[in-house]
Amino acid sequence: MQNLKLQQTKLTDDQVARYAHHIVCKDIGGEGQRKLLSAKVLIVGAGGLGSPAALYLAAAGLGTIGIVDDDIVELSNLQRQIVHAVNDLGKKKVVSAFETISSLNADINVKAYDIRLTKGNAPSIIADYDFIIDGTDNFSSKFLINDTCVKLEKPFSHAGVVGFKGQTLTYTPGSLCMRCVFTEEPLPGTIQDCRGSGIVGAAAGVVGSIQASEAIKYIVGNGDLLTNRMLMIDLLGGQCRNVSLKQNPSCPTCKS
Repeated sequence: MQNLKLQQTKLTDDQVARYAHHIVCKDIGGEGQRKLLSAKVLIVGAGGLGSPAALYLAAAGLGTIGIVDDDIVELSNLQRQIVHAVNDLGKKKVVSAFETISSLNADINVKAYDIRLTKGNAPSIIADYDFIIDGTDNFSSKFLINDTCVKLEKPFSHAGVVGFKGQTLTYTPGSLCMRCVFTEEPLPGTIQDCRGSGIVGAAAGVVGSIQASEAIKYIVGNGDLLTNRMLMIDLLGGQCRNVSLKQNPSCPTCKS
């Protein structure tokens, strides 16, 4: 990450031991780990996608993790939302996620936003973070995240999962955005969604983990991000495809 200020110039002995496998990885190393410890990632949605993303980012030593969600934990969530457990039923999702992440890595600063992301609050919340993960399950929220991130020039990971299938792409300033692919919000009933078609927990786990990986790659400044392309995964067929995409010259968001 070009403009990330390192808040920590030296790793403690405990951090060297905890993140040893990152430090010896040539694509991260000690400097990359310090960048992770200094970074801030916002996860919108503590559900099927946000759960694995939050857990892997916490385990990776991501310094500050923000979580936005106004929902409570229900029994049907536990099939895929692995940041929550039976003892969390009835709790606010942000409270449950806060407790789980903190128990995994006490060094992580977790900010819980027990609210729904809206046009009114999205800019002030998103502005404080280095990378945004879209873990929502509806197009209204996805378009809001996209439009706000483009306006603020904040990189983010878009993703969606239905059944055994998932898709994800990453936006960085200058690349195509989600509206280049999905110009307008689909009409109700015109596309598959997890409520009507179901969702396999493992598929959400795979895609959410990829979103965490995109955040890590962006922060350490290494690897090829999923910009100007969409990764499409079909776990039922055991297939992955990279689909090259072009920026829409008429995009109402990134070309306005």
